[in-house]
Amino acid sequence: MNKITIAEAFSKKAFIPFITAGDQGIDTTEKYIRTMAKAGASLIEIGIPFSDPVAEGPVIQDASERALSTGITTDDIFDMVKRLRTGTDALTIPLVFMTYLNPIYVYGVESFMTRCEEVGIQGVIVPDCPLEEKQELAHQAKTHGIAVISLIAPTSEQRIEEIASQAEGFVYCVSSLGVTGMRSDIKTDIASIVQQIRQYTDVPVAVGFGISTPEQAKAMAAVSDGAIVGSAIVKQIGEWGANGEEELYQYVHSMVEAVGN
Repeated sequence: MNKITIAEAFSKKAFIPFITAGDQGIDTTEKYIRTMAKAGASLIEIGIPFSDPVAEGPVIQDASERALSTGITTDDIFDMVKRLRTGTDALTIPLVFMTYLNPIYVYGVESFMTRCEEVGIQGVIVPDCPLEEKQELAHQAKTHGIAVISLIAPTSEQRIEEIASQAEGFVYCVSSLGVTGMRSDIKTDIASIVQQIRQYTDVPVAVGFGISTPEQAKAMAAVSDGAIVGSAIVKQIGEWGANGEEELYQYVHSMVEAVGN
């Protein structure tokens, strides 16, 4: 299963959408992930809903609350990924989890990484895991072929070398200060940050936080290896409910075209 590699997502400029698992029901999440893959997504981030998502703005917080209100469990999400990876229509693009330390520790680090390998998850993004604590996750993750993906923010300047030199999978370059959410302008000098990161690692760099339009995605992908979009998609799913397949397809496809795929 894990013969799929994150590197495959970056064979050309990547578009990486995010979805909160269980928002509008787990069956809807599964359907929407397939829709985004059909629309050309290079890699998909699947958010495990959590009651205290400190890196998230109101849009994704609300989606987590909607998901948790359905009684969804981490095992439900693993089971969904297993379905996505099996059958004649199995997805063959990389899938990564966006989650927090608490859900991983509650599940058990070794058990969590074992299940990731079993169902076909290629990486995990853990925004509240400081570099100093990464090794505990990374040891178990490496055993199971799972990349622990590092985030580098505009405030990371003094630590870019340290973080980037340990990066695996891809580097998640945070475009703006604060939490996730759509922004009309991205004023951070992303090109300069990406240039610094590339002094210390050869792994791809994708830019996220604040991107919502094809123009923004194109601009960010032009100075990096890809663009990540979360809140804009999650907000629209909150409006569409379970019947937004066509709208989601068109949105993701427009972003894929914008980044140059």
